Amino acid sequence: MTHKVFIDGAAGTTGLEIAARLEGRDEFELLRLDDSRRKDAAARREALNEADVAILCLPDDAAREAVELIDPASGTRVIDASSAHRTTEGWCYGFPELVGTDRVAAARRVSNPGCYPTGFLALVAPLVRNGLLPADWPYTVNAVSGYSGGGKALIERFEAVGAPAFRAYGYDLAHKHLPEMKAHAGLEHPVLFAPSVASAYRGMIVEVPLHLGAMETSPHADALRQELQAFYGGSDVVTVHEDQPPGELLLEKDAAPSDRLDLYVFGNEGGWNARLVALLDNLGKGASGAAVQSLNLMCGLPETTGLRLTRA
Repeated sequence: MTHKVFIDGAAGTTGLEIAARLEGRDEFELLRLDDSRRKDAAARREALNEADVAILCLPDDAAREAVELIDPASGTRVIDASSAHRTTEGWCYGFPELVGTDRVAAARRVSNPGCYPTGFLALVAPLVRNGLLPADWPYTVNAVSGYSGGGKALIERFEAVGAPAFRAYGYDLAHKHLPEMKAHAGLEHPVLFAPSVASAYRGMIVEVPLHLGAMETSPHADALRQELQAFYGGSDVVTVHEDQPPGELLLEKDAAPSDRLDLYVFGNEGGWNARLVALLDNLGKGASGAAVQSLNLMCGLPETTGLRLTRA
């Protein structure tokens, strides 16, 4: 069976990467609009309602508008790569490892996780869910991403003459990812989020430092690692690495696209301090790869088909 897929916003970074992952796959027929019709509401409405699955790679307001253009009778299912519906009732959060593959497979409306929340939630949500970390802890997230996640304007800024080497932002403490991280980790308080951008095109390191000895239950770093290894033990996408720490974790300027997610738990000698670290491609498992993973499930296909999971 061939599934008709329309990528609304196909000219953007996320849309282009999704199309690249679907290229040559005979399970899908891509519905395309030429440049003169990409922003035409009537043409978009027609394509959205013709598709079996519409993937929205749009700003939040445009994504909400696209959903309104879909006739419920058309049967079109939706994967929204924007942040418009990540905490909206009736939408499935598209993180199969956390919510379950069956739930994603059956969903009519799927909201793609954000790139930073993917790293944070992969580390923290299972540990809170299983009682190893407290839901009422004041969690801090330090993260650095490749500049491709900022869209065309930021890409142009980082690739121009005299480009910055590093950009820290989010100083208003009101980043749009905060509700998503709190809700899907089951936390009582918003996280303190410190995002930044480095002069690498793609890649992301998300870190959650923890003073375990100050927690009432005093969990040990080894216990956190073992719990994550058990939780992701059957995953072909997520790898929880052993306790031997590498000398460093790097974002490579010319890194190849990747849809995997690598998790680490580093503890001090007593195990009472820990650094939980996620390493991923902000355009892979952090965006386009996650959308294709959900698309596979929604179309009854093997979950990792077309994903780039080769490990160095």
